[in-house]
Amino acid sequence: MPLKIRLARAGSKKRPFYHIVVADSRAPRDGRFIERLGFFSPLTPKTAPEHRLKLDLDKVKAWLAKGAQPTDRVLRFLDEAGVMKRPPRNNPKKAQPKKKAQERAAAAAAAAGGGGEAAPAA
Repeated sequence: MPLKIRLARAGSKKRPFYHIVVADSRAPRDGRFIERLGFFSPLTPKTAPEHRLKLDLDKVKAWLAKGAQPTDRVLRFLDEAGVMKRPPRNNPKKAQPKKKAQERAAAAAAAAGGGGEAAPAA
């Protein structure tokens, strides 16, 4: 049974509040869970960290020792708490334009450089 440490949404419409739970990965997001480990309130200001995020680190460490895998968002919380290390992500090509946009930019640069001002195509 693959276990996940993940967020389960609570709270009303447009007022999110999340419970941090250990659940079977096949269970629904807000459905059955094994144990509640804490909470996360994204609308609370970051100046009040005790009301924004609370984790029972002893329980988290016990579940990690049993093989539970945290989701990306929970891994960020655990990295802040110093329990786990989140590997840095690096995708420098993501911000680059795709092939057609690069061709258009090259054509515009060639038109602007060779014949003075380039008129935009309608």
